[in-house]
Amino acid sequence: MIHPLFFNQKFSIAVVIIITITAPIAGYFSIGLPPVIIVGGSALIALICWQKTYLKNPVNPSVILPLFVLTVAALQIHIVEEYQMEFAPAMSRLFRIPWSEKSFLMVFALVGPTVYTLTSLGLYYRIPIAGFVAWFIFIGPGVAEFTHFIFPLISPELLPHDPHSLTDSIAGSVIENMPNYYYKTTGTYYFPGMWTAVLPMIPGCFAIVKLLTLQKNNH
Repeated sequence: MIHPLFFNQKFSIAVVIIITITAPIAGYFSIGLPPVIIVGGSALIALICWQKTYLKNPVNPSVILPLFVLTVAALQIHIVEEYQMEFAPAMSRLFRIPWSEKSFLMVFALVGPTVYTLTSLGLYYRIPIAGFVAWFIFIGPGVAEFTHFIFPLISPELLPHDPHSLTDSIAGSVIENMPNYYYKTTGTYYFPGMWTAVLPMIPGCFAIVKLLTLQKNNH
């Protein structure tokens, strides 16, 4: 039996606000500002959309759960490409941030799937907080993945004109094998995760439109 507190709107709002504030702050001190802008921005937009839709009127699981599962499955495929092509070290070189592969795997390959599984269960039981997580996933991987197409155009902060991988200390952490994907240096328009970035965007964007349309029709 799930505790009634998890269905309380005021409790849910308080928890979500705490998450929206603390998660980006923790990310800033452990990784740096650029990824936090993307994650924090997605969380803030998700909070607004969630308050206007799922919090007031939890969506039928038969509608939102398949969209969430499809988005998450596509996201995991996307993360495989990111890991294989060294997304975290590439971001470290691009923005001079201490993002190691170990940290990347911990968040996206271990903690992430646990959160997705619990969120699926929450959506089944129409728990409000699960709706926020779903909105965050729809907006993050659903929309923010377009940034992968911008990254190759940004000059890295570490040796932008050296095409070779770099190992260096950033903020006290040694980051190994940081590749350079700067288009003007490599001559190749690519950044880790770019080819599969569109996969989670398709169900994610569809879910956003679907949820907003349902909310509009309910008024």
